[in-house]
Amino acid sequence: MELFEESIILSGEDDLIRLLGIHDKNIKIIKSYFDVNILVRNEEIKVTGEKSKVESVSKILKDMINVIDTEGEISDQKVVYLIEANKTNYNIDYNEILKDVIVTSASGRVIKAKTVGQKRYIDMINNKDITFGIGPAGTGKTYLAVAAAVNAFRKKEVERIILTRPAVEAGEKLGFLPGDLQDKVDPYLRPLYDALFDIMGIENFMKNVEKQLIEVAPLAYMRGRTLDSSFIILDEAQNTTNEQMKMFLTRLGYGSKAVITGDITQIDLPGDKKSGLKSVINILKDVEDIGFMFFHTSDVVRHKLVQDIIKAYERFEAK
Repeated sequence: MELFEESIILSGEDDLIRLLGIHDKNIKIIKSYFDVNILVRNEEIKVTGEKSKVESVSKILKDMINVIDTEGEISDQKVVYLIEANKTNYNIDYNEILKDVIVTSASGRVIKAKTVGQKRYIDMINNKDITFGIGPAGTGKTYLAVAAAVNAFRKKEVERIILTRPAVEAGEKLGFLPGDLQDKVDPYLRPLYDALFDIMGIENFMKNVEKQLIEVAPLAYMRGRTLDSSFIILDEAQNTTNEQMKMFLTRLGYGSKAVITGDITQIDLPGDKKSGLKSVINILKDVEDIGFMFFHTSDVVRHKLVQDIIKAYERFEAK
């Protein structure tokens, strides 16, 4: 096999250190995916190997440099994402992804999309009245939907934020939990509270709850209502029945926007119940102004092991 070589020249030693990572961790990650030789000498990186692999690695290294130029550093998590995105032939312009701020948190942290899939998701939420975010854990489906809701609320595009989940037991029995009904369902709503606390701050969140401008409630509380001028998020929608999904979607009133999130590989419904989220994909796929964003493992922004775990389960279930 004829070897192919490509060189990348960096602008300084600091860029090289950030690119390589601690103990050359970033380079080791790349080499775990590609059978190439990577030689670092002064401020030059030489990649040698099969032509297609060298070209892929060179593109990934250049994307990493773009991230460093924009953010000042790059995490091993983002290195893995760039590798996975390269496999799916995404045409990545990281400067384009990172330039748009979704919202600023109460602590002053800027919240932006981190992957191509997340950027498409936010664009879809902004441009559609109903958006479905479907995909594995760790892709930011719920958190980004909450961020978009807070942004719309702050800009007075909506008057209320309503977040809801079906209270479906995932192996535990609801009746054994202590307290009244609200105490029993609160654990199911905790991820929604956590996202709102992080973005809005607890004090601001509580003030808006008292004014009934923010509501976090089980899905059953939505029945019989018309929700006008609201940003409504239905989380864990894979655990809705067909009847519950239809009920929720028909609550949408004037000036409202809805985001429905879920993972159809984690359905906790009894065996005789069909998931409303699985069904709605076929039922509404041709309805105008409804968007479907399907996330992939390459969009997972948690620890690298989360991607590996999801892939391992996918391989096991495929058998």
